[in-house]
Amino acid sequence: MAYLAPVWSKLTPLTVVRGEGAYVFDTEGTRYLDATSGIAVTSTGHSHPRVARAIAEQAQEFIHAQVNIYTHHRLQELADRLESVTPAGIDTFFYSNSGAEATEAAVKLARQYTKRTNIIVFQGSFHGRTAQAMAMTTSRTGYRAGYQPLPAGVFVSLFPGFPRAGGADGTSVGEAIDYLDYLLAAQTAPSETAAMVIEPVLGEGGYLPAPTEFLEAIRERCTQHGILFVADEVQTGFGRTGRMFALDHAGVTPDILVMAKGIASGFPFSAIGSSYDIMKEWTVGSHGGTYGANPIGVAAAIATLDVIQEEGLVENAAQRGEQLSEGLRRIAESRKEIGKIRSLGLMVGVEIVDPVTGAPDAARTTAILKELFEAHRIIAMNAGTFGNIIRWMPPLIISQEQIDTMLDAFRASVEATA
Repeated sequence: MAYLAPVWSKLTPLTVVRGEGAYVFDTEGTRYLDATSGIAVTSTGHSHPRVARAIAEQAQEFIHAQVNIYTHHRLQELADRLESVTPAGIDTFFYSNSGAEATEAAVKLARQYTKRTNIIVFQGSFHGRTAQAMAMTTSRTGYRAGYQPLPAGVFVSLFPGFPRAGGADGTSVGEAIDYLDYLLAAQTAPSETAAMVIEPVLGEGGYLPAPTEFLEAIRERCTQHGILFVADEVQTGFGRTGRMFALDHAGVTPDILVMAKGIASGFPFSAIGSSYDIMKEWTVGSHGGTYGANPIGVAAAIATLDVIQEEGLVENAAQRGEQLSEGLRRIAESRKEIGKIRSLGLMVGVEIVDPVTGAPDAARTTAILKELFEAHRIIAMNAGTFGNIIRWMPPLIISQEQIDTMLDAFRASVEATA
């Protein structure tokens, strides 16, 4: 008998055979509302007909057109489409397969362009599970434990409001900016710092948005010192936050933009974008990948952008995110175990705490998620350093009625687990 590697953690016992929109169906035909979107990936819903058709049509023409050998005709088409939706100045693109790969590419590009070695990341971050990305990940110890030593040259600064074990308020914006300045003076000099890498909204770290003032301060210091500002929009990109990219809320422009997850509706595909002036300094042949720029992934990404733009999914994400967060706040008014509610579009985090002490309550979080799944057939998952954030990240096609269903189920699950 063959086995699947048990290293994968499991959220549910489901074996699914089909997905449609916001729903998945198991082997018994039971339908579940998927509020995870495969961890914020299936932005257009499961198996959107236009995306599925684009994949099928491309598979009949080219499955693997290896980009070092020949350039397939849709590479430029996707680059033009990405240039039209990414922040100003992002006009040159490199394609790969996953968020971690794209993060690695961004770090390598930053180091080659600046001829500097060090990277600054921010507390609570998640950038991936490859060695370099693990070294940059600080959301919880489980992602790094047992894998030391990790690549050197990574320094960690504070993220405003990062959660504390006792439930007290986190670091203020001013304190976080002061600590960043301290880090540049005490641990990694500007002259040896290649990039600052930040998630505009912490993902695994607890769905915590970075305040505009903080993003502006990072941009200012990067510009002042010739450090590259790298935005990890792997989870926040392509409409998830109610704008095409989360940095659009702040009006801040990165030097390198990291994209994955929602870029291709579930097909393994990722990209980084930068200016041509930066990209042209990347030594030819020093980075690449056998499957990067895969024709089917390119077709899926183009179709995904078509659906997002033509079906108004960015606007829907903003509206449904507001509906969801306001509904959760109304529930929280009568439930002391619900702490802070953090939201930006359809990235909505609900903090579950001890109603007396205010400390994170991971056990109660697990119980609520179990009740949602077993009693209401809704799939949701947790996040946060202490495992006490329920994060809602349904597909961007989610309807008003489906949000109402999620809210009713959440209220009932909180009450049932009290």
